[in-house]
Amino acid sequence: MTSLDNRIRVYRAEHRMSQADLAEKIGVTRKTISTIEVGRFVPSTIIALKIAKYFAVPVEEIFKLEDDDTPTVGDT
Repeated sequence: MTSLDNRIRVYRAEHRMSQADLAEKIGVTRKTISTIEVGRFVPSTIIALKIAKYFAVPVEEIFKLEDDDTPTVGDT
């Protein structure tokens, strides 16, 4: 099973931000940030991109697939 790992908490800590601070900056609720951080909620593409844009990093720096066995081009 594939899951989505994230480093939101790490980036918030580096920027000394609370969940509420980040939520306000990107236009979501604190609960949304909380549930994404703990893996109970997979963010929409828009939310993931907003978080990455806020921290000025590629989305792959914050989010990555865990246990992903999806083949890539050339794996055939």
